[in-house]
Amino acid sequence: MRNPVARALTAVAACCRSLACLLPLLLLSGVAMAQGDYPSHPVRIVIGAGAGTPPDVALRAISHELSTLWGQPVVIENLVGAGGNIAGDHVAKAEPDGYTLLFGANSGIVMNQSLYRNMTFDPVRDLAPISIVCSYPTVLVVHKNVPANSVEELVALARERPGKLTFASAGPGTSSHLAAAMLDSMAGIELVHVPYAGGVNLVTDLFAGRIDVYFGLPSNMLPAARAGEVKALAVTSRSRFAFAPQLPTMDESGFPGFEMVVWWGLLAPSGTPPAVIQRLHRDVVKVVQLPEMRKRLADLSMEAIGNSPEEFSAVIEADVPKWQAVIREAGVTLE
Repeated sequence: MRNPVARALTAVAACCRSLACLLPLLLLSGVAMAQGDYPSHPVRIVIGAGAGTPPDVALRAISHELSTLWGQPVVIENLVGAGGNIAGDHVAKAEPDGYTLLFGANSGIVMNQSLYRNMTFDPVRDLAPISIVCSYPTVLVVHKNVPANSVEELVALARERPGKLTFASAGPGTSSHLAAAMLDSMAGIELVHVPYAGGVNLVTDLFAGRIDVYFGLPSNMLPAARAGEVKALAVTSRSRFAFAPQLPTMDESGFPGFEMVVWWGLLAPSGTPPAVIQRLHRDVVKVVQLPEMRKRLADLSMEAIGNSPEEFSAVIEADVPKWQAVIREAGVTLE
C-alpha cells in the first residue's frame, strides 16, 4: 500500500503537469482575444511635423476616419525636432501593442540613418512598417526673374555663373537640400546653399528674389507658379505628377535616375503582434481608398498610396543605400 504522502505528491505533480499544458493555451487565447478586440482604447499617433503642416493636415483627416471606424479616439501628438528623430525614437521605445504609432517620412526612416552621427534608435530594426499612406515629389522652381525656363537653361546659367546662383533649403539634410545636392552632382554645377530654419522666411525670400532656386513642396510651389511668383521647371518623381502633368520630370529634362519623392507612412514599434499590424494595414488602406479621402489628399497635392507592410519594407530596403550614396556625395553630417 502506497504512502499517503507519496500519493499526495503524485497528485500534485499531475496537477502541475496539467496546468503547464493548459497555461500556454490560456495565454494564447488571451492574446487572441486582446488582438481581436483591438483597438479597445484610444490610439496615439506621433508625427515629427508641426501642427498645420500638410502632413499633419493629412494625418488628422485620416485619423478622423480611423476613429469613426474603430469607435475609439485617435490622438495626434506632434513631436518636432531632429528631422523626425524625436518622434521616431519615442515610438520605437513604446510598448509594442498597437496603441502608439508613428506617422513618419522617408527623411526620418531612411535618410537620417546616414545623416546623423548618433542615432538613438534604428528605424529599420526598431519600427514595423504598416503602409505608406501618401507621397509627393518636390518641384524645382526658380524666381520669376531668373533667366531660365527649363532645367537645361538653368544648368547652362549655373555653368555661366559658377558659385553665383543660390538655392534655399529648409535645413541641412532636408529633401530640398538633398535634391539640390543631387542636381549639383549630376550636372557638375555649383549652387550656393542657403539653409533656413523654417519655411516662412524661405518662401518670403524666394518670392522677393533673394533666392534663385528651390526644390519645394507641390502644395506651396504649384499655387505660387500659377500666381506668377516663381517659375516651375520640373518635378522630381520618375513619372509626371498627376497634379501638374504639364511639368516634365528631371529624368525627361536630361537627368536619368533623378528622383526625390517624399513619402509618409504608418509604422508601429517592432514586436507589435502580426494580427494588430494586419488590422491596422487593412483599416488604413480602407480609409486611404475612400473617394473623399483621396480628394482630401489631392487638395494637399499628395497621391494616395496604401501599400502592404511587405511592399513598404521593400521601399525602405531599396531607399537606404540610395540615399546613403547621395548623402555621402553631398558630404552632409548632422549631430
